[in-house]
Amino acid sequence: MKRKVILYKEIPEHERQRLEAEFDVTFFNGVNEKNQDAFLAALSQAEGLIGSSADMTPERLDLAPKLKAASTISVGTDQYDLSYLAKRNIPLMHTPGVLDETTADTLFTLIMCTARRAVELSNMVREGKWNKHIGEDLYGTDVHGKTLGIIGMGRIGYAIAKRGYFGFNMKIQYSNRSRKLDAEQDLNATYMDMEELLKTSDFICVMTPLTAETERLIGAKEFAMMKKDAIFINGSRGKVIDEAALIDALSNGTIRAAGLDVFEVEPLPGDSPLCKLDNAVLFPHIGSATSETRLAMISCAIDNLINALNGDISKNCANKHLINKNG
Repeated sequence: MKRKVILYKEIPEHERQRLEAEFDVTFFNGVNEKNQDAFLAALSQAEGLIGSSADMTPERLDLAPKLKAASTISVGTDQYDLSYLAKRNIPLMHTPGVLDETTADTLFTLIMCTARRAVELSNMVREGKWNKHIGEDLYGTDVHGKTLGIIGMGRIGYAIAKRGYFGFNMKIQYSNRSRKLDAEQDLNATYMDMEELLKTSDFICVMTPLTAETERLIGAKEFAMMKKDAIFINGSRGKVIDEAALIDALSNGTIRAAGLDVFEVEPLPGDSPLCKLDNAVLFPHIGSATSETRLAMISCAIDNLINALNGDISKNCANKHLINKNG
Protein backbone atom coordinates (compact mmCIF):
# COMPACT_ATOMS: atom_id res chain seq x y z
CA MET A 1 0.00 0.00 0.00
CA LYS A 2 1.33 3.45 -0.95
CA ARG A 3 2.12 5.89 1.83
CA LYS A 4 -0.25 8.84 2.14
CA VAL A 5 1.20 12.24 1.27
CA ILE A 6 -0.40 15.68 1.24
CA LEU A 7 0.63 18.03 -1.56
CA TYR A 8 -0.40 21.56 -0.63
CA LYS A 9 0.92 23.52 -3.60
CA GLU A 10 0.05 23.30 -7.28
CA ILE A 11 2.93 21.86 -9.32
CA PRO A 12 3.36 20.93 -13.01
CA GLU A 13 1.44 17.85 -14.09
CA HIS A 14 4.52 15.77 -14.95
CA GLU A 15 5.99 16.40 -11.49
CA ARG A 16 2.68 15.58 -9.84
CA GLN A 17 2.58 12.30 -11.77
CA ARG A 18 6.05 11.48 -10.48
CA LEU A 19 4.85 12.10 -6.93
CA GLU A 20 1.72 10.02 -7.48
CA ALA A 21 3.78 7.13 -8.82
CA GLU A 22 5.39 6.89 -5.40
CA PHE A 23 2.62 7.89 -3.01
CA ASP A 24 -1.12 8.12 -2.42
CA VAL A 25 -1.40 11.88 -2.89
CA THR A 26 -4.09 14.19 -1.53
CA PHE A 27 -3.89 17.58 -3.22
CA PHE A 28 -4.76 21.00 -1.82
CA ASN A 29 -4.20 24.14 -3.87
CA GLY A 30 -2.73 26.01 -0.93
CA VAL A 31 -4.22 26.08 2.55
CA ASN A 32 -6.95 28.68 3.02
CA GLU A 33 -10.19 29.34 4.84
CA LYS A 34 -12.20 27.36 2.30
CA ASN A 35 -10.19 24.15 2.50
CA GLN A 36 -8.61 24.37 5.95
CA ASP A 37 -11.03 21.95 7.63
CA ALA A 38 -10.48 19.34 4.92
CA PHE A 39 -6.72 19.86 5.12
CA LEU A 40 -6.67 19.43 8.90
CA ALA A 41 -8.76 16.27 8.58
CA ALA A 42 -6.37 14.83 5.98
CA LEU A 43 -3.43 15.36 8.32
CA SER A 44 -4.65 12.48 10.48
CA GLN A 45 -3.48 9.94 7.89
CA ALA A 46 -0.55 11.77 6.31
CA GLU A 47 2.94 10.25 6.44
CA GLY A 48 4.44 12.99 4.27
CA LEU A 49 3.90 16.67 3.47
CA ILE A 50 5.16 18.64 0.48
CA GLY A 51 4.44 22.24 -0.52
CA SER A 52 5.20 25.84 0.38
CA SER A 53 3.68 29.17 1.42
CA ALA A 54 1.64 27.83 4.32
CA ASP A 55 2.50 27.89 8.01
CA MET A 56 2.80 24.36 9.37
CA THR A 57 2.52 25.19 13.05
CA PRO A 58 2.97 22.65 15.86
CA GLU A 59 -0.77 22.96 16.51
CA ARG A 60 -1.50 21.83 12.97
CA LEU A 61 1.10 19.09 12.98
CA ASP A 62 -0.19 17.72 16.29
CA LEU A 63 -3.09 16.52 14.11
CA ALA A 64 -0.66 14.41 12.02
CA PRO A 65 0.39 11.55 14.35
CA LYS A 66 1.62 9.38 11.45
CA LEU A 67 3.84 12.08 9.90
CA LYS A 68 7.29 10.75 8.99
CA ALA A 69 8.74 13.55 6.82
CA ALA A 70 8.02 17.02 5.42
CA SER A 71 9.47 18.61 2.31
CA THR A 72 9.22 22.35 1.69
CA ILE A 73 9.59 23.71 -1.84
CA SER A 74 11.88 26.47 -0.64
CA VAL A 75 15.26 27.02 0.93
CA GLY A 76 13.69 28.92 3.84
CA THR A 77 12.33 26.82 6.68
CA ASP A 78 10.58 29.44 8.82
CA GLN A 79 7.12 28.00 8.10
CA TYR A 80 8.03 25.01 10.24
CA ASP A 81 9.27 24.74 13.83
CA LEU A 82 12.49 22.75 13.42
CA SER A 83 12.80 21.89 17.11
CA TYR A 84 9.22 20.64 17.27
CA LEU A 85 9.82 18.40 14.27
CA ALA A 86 13.08 17.10 15.71
CA LYS A 87 11.38 16.14 18.98
CA ARG A 88 9.08 13.97 16.91
CA ASN A 89 12.01 12.69 14.85
CA ILE A 90 10.49 14.20 11.69
CA PRO A 91 13.01 15.48 9.12
CA LEU A 92 12.28 18.71 7.27
CA MET A 93 13.73 18.64 3.79
CA HIS A 94 14.38 21.85 1.82
CA THR A 95 15.94 22.98 -1.46
CA PRO A 96 19.28 24.73 -0.95
CA GLY A 97 21.66 25.06 -3.85
CA VAL A 98 19.25 25.00 -6.80
CA LEU A 99 18.16 28.61 -6.31
CA ASP A 100 21.40 30.29 -5.22
CA GLU A 101 22.46 31.83 -8.51
CA THR A 102 18.97 32.91 -9.54
CA THR A 103 18.32 34.58 -6.19
CA ALA A 104 21.70 36.30 -6.35
CA ASP A 105 20.72 37.66 -9.78
CA THR A 106 17.55 39.11 -8.24
CA LEU A 107 19.37 40.72 -5.34
CA PHE A 108 22.02 42.24 -7.56
CA THR A 109 19.21 43.58 -9.75
CA LEU A 110 17.93 45.38 -6.65
CA ILE A 111 21.41 46.82 -6.08
CA MET A 112 21.52 48.16 -9.64
CA CYS A 113 17.93 49.45 -9.63
CA THR A 114 18.33 51.34 -6.38
CA ALA A 115 21.74 52.77 -7.29
CA ARG A 116 20.60 54.08 -10.68
CA ARG A 117 17.04 54.94 -9.58
CA ALA A 118 15.80 52.75 -12.41
CA VAL A 119 12.19 52.31 -11.34
CA GLU A 120 11.71 55.95 -10.37
CA LEU A 121 13.14 57.22 -13.66
CA SER A 122 11.31 54.62 -15.74
CA ASN A 123 8.05 55.76 -14.17
CA MET A 124 8.95 59.37 -14.96
CA VAL A 125 9.27 58.47 -18.65
CA ARG A 126 6.06 56.41 -18.67
CA GLU A 127 4.14 59.24 -17.03
CA GLY A 128 5.22 61.71 -19.70
CA LYS A 129 7.33 63.77 -17.28
CA TRP A 130 10.63 63.47 -19.18
CA ASN A 131 10.62 66.82 -20.91
CA LYS A 132 14.25 67.90 -20.45
CA HIS A 133 17.65 66.45 -19.64
CA ILE A 134 17.72 65.27 -16.05
CA GLY A 135 19.62 67.32 -13.52
CA GLU A 136 21.68 66.47 -10.47
CA ASP A 137 18.55 65.99 -8.37
CA LEU A 138 17.84 62.79 -10.33
CA TYR A 139 21.39 61.43 -10.56
CA GLY A 140 22.09 57.93 -9.32
CA THR A 141 25.25 56.57 -7.73
CA ASP A 142 27.95 54.24 -9.01
CA VAL A 143 28.10 50.57 -8.09
CA HIS A 144 31.53 49.73 -9.43
CA GLY A 145 34.37 50.20 -7.00
CA LYS A 146 32.08 50.61 -3.98
CA THR A 147 32.02 48.60 -0.76
CA LEU A 148 29.47 45.79 -0.52
CA GLY A 149 28.65 44.52 2.97
CA ILE A 150 26.97 41.12 3.27
CA ILE A 151 25.19 40.20 6.50
CA GLY A 152 24.91 36.41 6.30
CA MET A 153 27.60 34.95 4.03
CA GLY A 154 25.85 31.72 3.11
CA ARG A 155 25.59 30.29 -0.39
CA ILE A 156 23.42 33.15 -1.71
CA GLY A 157 25.45 35.81 0.09
CA TYR A 158 28.58 34.39 -1.50
CA ALA A 159 26.94 34.40 -4.95
CA ILE A 160 25.98 38.08 -4.54
CA ALA A 161 29.48 38.96 -3.35
CA LYS A 162 30.97 37.09 -6.29
CA ARG A 163 28.98 39.24 -8.72
CA GLY A 164 30.11 42.40 -6.97
CA TYR A 165 33.76 41.41 -6.77
CA PHE A 166 34.32 40.01 -10.24
CA GLY A 167 31.72 42.04 -12.14
CA PHE A 168 31.98 45.44 -10.47
CA ASN A 169 35.35 45.49 -8.72
CA MET A 170 33.61 45.97 -5.38
CA LYS A 171 35.32 45.65 -2.03
CA ILE A 172 33.62 42.83 -0.13
CA GLN A 173 33.13 42.74 3.62
CA TYR A 174 30.88 40.47 5.60
CA SER A 175 29.40 39.67 8.99
CA ASN A 176 28.53 36.09 9.82
CA ARG A 177 28.30 33.69 12.76
CA SER A 178 31.60 32.18 11.61
CA ARG A 179 34.32 33.08 9.16
CA LYS A 180 33.97 31.96 5.55
CA LEU A 181 37.46 31.22 4.31
CA ASP A 182 36.31 30.58 0.74
CA ALA A 183 34.97 34.15 0.53
CA GLU A 184 38.16 35.53 2.02
CA GLN A 185 40.37 33.55 -0.34
CA ASP A 186 38.29 33.83 -3.53
CA LEU A 187 36.83 37.32 -3.12
CA ASN A 188 39.35 38.98 -0.82
CA ALA A 189 36.46 39.47 1.59
CA THR A 190 37.02 41.02 5.02
CA TYR A 191 35.35 39.51 8.09
CA MET A 192 34.07 42.04 10.65
CA ASP A 193 31.39 42.57 13.24
CA MET A 194 28.03 43.84 12.07
CA GLU A 195 28.39 47.28 13.63
CA GLU A 196 31.60 48.01 11.73
CA LEU A 197 30.05 46.68 8.52
CA LEU A 198 27.02 48.95 8.90
CA LYS A 199 29.23 52.00 9.41
CA THR A 200 31.55 51.40 6.45
CA SER A 201 29.53 49.77 3.64
CA ASP A 202 28.08 51.61 0.66
CA PHE A 203 25.67 48.77 -0.08
CA ILE A 204 24.37 46.53 2.74
CA CYS A 205 22.71 43.27 1.79
CA VAL A 206 20.98 41.15 4.44
CA MET A 207 20.82 37.43 3.68
CA THR A 208 20.36 35.81 7.09
CA PRO A 209 17.71 33.15 7.74
CA LEU A 210 14.81 34.16 9.97
CA THR A 211 15.33 32.78 13.46
CA ALA A 212 14.56 33.95 16.99
CA GLU A 213 18.03 35.53 17.02
CA THR A 214 17.69 37.37 13.69
CA GLU A 215 14.11 38.65 13.99
CA ARG A 216 14.27 42.48 13.93
CA LEU A 217 18.04 42.26 13.56
CA ILE A 218 18.05 45.61 11.73
CA GLY A 219 16.13 48.47 13.32
CA ALA A 220 16.37 52.19 13.99
CA LYS A 221 19.68 51.87 15.83
CA GLU A 222 21.26 49.97 12.95
CA PHE A 223 19.93 52.31 10.24
CA ALA A 224 21.36 55.26 12.17
CA MET A 225 24.80 53.63 12.00
CA MET A 226 24.76 53.48 8.21
CA LYS A 227 26.26 56.08 5.90
CA LYS A 228 23.82 58.76 4.83
CA ASP A 229 24.26 57.62 1.21
CA ALA A 230 24.09 53.89 2.01
CA ILE A 231 21.76 51.63 0.08
CA PHE A 232 20.07 48.82 1.99
CA ILE A 233 18.99 45.52 0.37
CA ASN A 234 16.88 42.83 2.05
CA GLY A 235 16.61 39.43 0.39
CA SER A 236 16.24 37.29 3.50
CA ARG A 237 12.86 37.55 5.24
CA GLY A 238 10.75 40.63 5.98
CA LYS A 239 10.79 40.14 9.74
CA VAL A 240 14.59 40.31 9.86
CA ILE A 241 14.17 44.09 9.76
CA ASP A 242 11.95 46.56 11.57
CA GLU A 243 9.93 47.75 8.60
CA ALA A 244 8.60 50.85 10.37
CA ALA A 245 12.18 51.88 11.23
CA LEU A 246 13.20 51.39 7.59
CA ILE A 247 10.32 53.59 6.42
CA ASP A 248 11.48 56.31 8.81
CA ALA A 249 15.08 55.98 7.63
CA LEU A 250 14.04 56.31 3.99
CA SER A 251 11.62 59.18 4.67
CA ASN A 252 14.08 61.16 6.79
CA GLY A 253 17.13 60.70 4.58
CA THR A 254 18.94 58.58 7.17
CA ILE A 255 19.94 56.31 4.26
CA ARG A 256 19.81 56.88 0.53
CA ALA A 257 17.57 54.04 -0.67
CA ALA A 258 16.41 50.48 -0.16
CA GLY A 259 15.71 47.51 -2.39
CA LEU A 260 13.34 44.92 -0.94
CA ASP A 261 12.20 41.52 -2.14
CA VAL A 262 10.61 40.53 1.18
CA PHE A 263 8.26 42.21 3.64
CA GLU A 264 6.78 41.76 7.11
CA VAL A 265 3.37 41.11 5.53
CA GLU A 266 3.13 39.49 2.12
CA PRO A 267 1.65 40.42 -0.26
CA LEU A 268 2.60 43.96 0.71
CA PRO A 269 -0.59 46.00 1.30
CA GLY A 270 -1.11 48.64 -1.36
CA ASP A 271 -1.48 51.33 1.30
CA SER A 272 1.93 50.60 2.81
CA PRO A 273 4.03 53.77 3.20
CA LEU A 274 6.77 51.95 1.28
CA CYS A 275 4.66 52.22 -1.87
CA LYS A 276 4.80 56.00 -1.68
CA LEU A 277 8.59 56.26 -1.41
CA ASP A 278 10.53 56.89 -4.61
CA ASN A 279 13.73 55.71 -2.94
CA ALA A 280 12.33 52.21 -2.28
CA VAL A 281 12.45 49.56 -5.01
CA LEU A 282 9.92 46.85 -4.24
CA PHE A 283 9.84 43.34 -5.74
CA PRO A 284 7.00 40.84 -5.02
CA HIS A 285 9.25 38.16 -3.44
CA ILE A 286 10.70 36.98 -6.76
CA GLY A 287 14.12 35.84 -5.56
CA SER A 288 13.93 32.41 -7.21
CA ALA A 289 11.04 33.16 -9.58
CA THR A 290 12.28 31.92 -12.91
CA SER A 291 10.69 29.01 -14.75
CA GLU A 292 13.90 27.01 -14.70
CA THR A 293 14.66 27.49 -11.02
CA ARG A 294 11.14 26.96 -9.71
CA LEU A 295 10.89 23.69 -11.65
CA ALA A 296 14.27 22.61 -10.27
CA MET A 297 13.05 23.39 -6.73
CA ILE A 298 9.92 21.28 -7.19
CA SER A 299 11.91 18.39 -8.60
CA CYS A 300 14.40 18.64 -5.74
CA ALA A 301 11.61 18.73 -3.14
CA ILE A 302 10.01 15.58 -4.58
CA ASP A 303 13.36 13.79 -4.57
CA ASN A 304 13.86 14.95 -0.98
CA LEU A 305 10.51 13.54 0.15
CA ILE A 306 11.08 10.21 -1.58
CA ASN A 307 14.50 9.90 0.02
CA ALA A 308 13.29 10.94 3.48
CA LEU A 309 10.38 8.50 3.51
CA ASN A 310 12.85 5.80 2.48
CA GLY A 311 15.02 6.70 5.47
CA ASP A 312 17.69 8.75 3.71
CA ILE A 313 18.10 12.29 5.10
CA SER A 314 21.79 12.62 4.26
CA LYS A 315 21.14 15.46 1.79
CA ASN A 316 19.01 18.63 2.14
CA CYS A 317 17.67 17.98 5.65
CA ALA A 318 17.30 21.29 7.48
CA ASN A 319 17.01 19.83 11.00
CA LYS A 320 19.29 16.80 10.76
CA HIS A 321 21.57 18.21 13.44
CA LEU A 322 18.62 18.48 15.84
CA ILE A 323 17.37 14.99 15.04
CA ASN A 324 20.85 13.57 15.58
CA LYS A 325 21.14 15.50 18.85
CA ASN A 326 17.82 14.18 20.11
CA GLY A 327 18.61 10.70 18.86
